[in-house]
Amino acid sequence: QVQLVESGGGLVQAGGSLRLSCAASGRALSRYAMGWFRQAPGKEREFVAAVSERGGRQRYADAVKGRFTISRDNAKNTVYLQMNSLKPEDTAAYYCAADTEYWSNSWEYWGQGTQVTVSS
Repeated sequence: QVQLVESGGGLVQAGGSLRLSCAASGRALSRYAMGWFRQAPGKEREFVAAVSERGGRQRYADAVKGRFTISRDNAKNTVYLQMNSLKPEDTAAYYCAADTEYWSNSWEYWGQGTQVTVSS
């Protein structure tokens, strides 16, 4: 079992930056690929970014490429999402997830989410 807790959300103006954190407990984070997802009101949850178990591979949704960076510190059991040049359309609840498969379509463990609101 892995427990995930997100933090770092908040209200920011368009063009600003936020860094989200996802702290893991339970099994060692290094066993899992990690992902970030988001869900805006009235919309389905969508993939944002993923990082492989040791951090050597990353992938991003087209909507965030060049603006968001996913990283991890396995020694701290924490995954980060650095979000720059934020846009109002980035407003959503952001969730981190863990799975043993980097290309998973059905992530096994989920956090409770943290809200990001970008004002125009």
